[in-house]
Amino acid sequence: MVFQNYALYPQKTVGENMEFGLRMSTDLNSNERQDKIRWAAEMMGIEELLDDKPDELSGGQKQRVALGRAIVREPEVFLFDEPLSNLDAKLRTTMRAEIQRLQDELGITSVYVTHDQEEAMTMGDRIAILDDGNLQQIGNPIEVYNNPVNSFVGGFIGSPSMNFLRGLVSKKGEEIVLEGIDHEFEYPLSPEIYHEIGDDIVGEEVTLGARPEDIMIVNNGPTDSSLTSKVNVVEPLGDETYLYLSWSDDFIMRVSSDTEIESGDTIHFTFDDSHLHLFSKDGHALLTSTSEKRNEKTDTRARSSS
Repeated sequence: MVFQNYALYPQKTVGENMEFGLRMSTDLNSNERQDKIRWAAEMMGIEELLDDKPDELSGGQKQRVALGRAIVREPEVFLFDEPLSNLDAKLRTTMRAEIQRLQDELGITSVYVTHDQEEAMTMGDRIAILDDGNLQQIGNPIEVYNNPVNSFVGGFIGSPSMNFLRGLVSKKGEEIVLEGIDHEFEYPLSPEIYHEIGDDIVGEEVTLGARPEDIMIVNNGPTDSSLTSKVNVVEPLGDETYLYLSWSDDFIMRVSSDTEIESGDTIHFTFDDSHLHLFSKDGHALLTSTSEKRNEKTDTRARSSS
């Protein structure tokens, strides 16, 4: 097990910390234990620290010692309990890659607990999302991202998180009346969406979910399917820009960095229908992004970011 707080014995050296589990639980002699310690220390790049005490180490070095202490045991399963939460942002990124490299090299199953959805998305082959101790969904990261089973998962996975708009499906089922902070809008439903959600939710309260990258600016003025909003905040991030809109609380859209928009501007925007999500009043998914187009777009984003 690799602990969040390192759990190193302060009175022991790095080498003694790494040896302790071997000495307590194996029949290896001293020379065999030292060989394993040197092997793990070299793998973790801490061979020059074996005679140091934990108080002499940085946070990243302490975590490498904790990893090395687990590696020398050569277990069948690693248990990681939020091992990176005590590190700064840059070091977390470095150690995240380090743990992935080790897992690939050692081929040992790892159970990794984290509150950081970015760690889960980038490190996990399969992820399980829990809420208040209850399992909500399990699957590979792309499946969970594209097809959340409920609004909790949809809002938890993805950064920035999914936007949610409350609405009411019209009596004819042809549009959703979306509620903004101080206005409403009748958003027309495509025949494909209506066919998928069926007649059962006609007249029912729903929540529309749209990820920031699936919201598009309409440049040629308002249309029947475009909403209008003021831009409260423009947040440039170099390769992309986040726009915080006044349409509803915490409403964010992601645009390219060359988009010329300033705070206070009024824009028209709409949603990519093939990527929309709909949730029932109690949060269960009614419509998810199951189309081939959605999967192709997500795969392209993953390749670009990596």
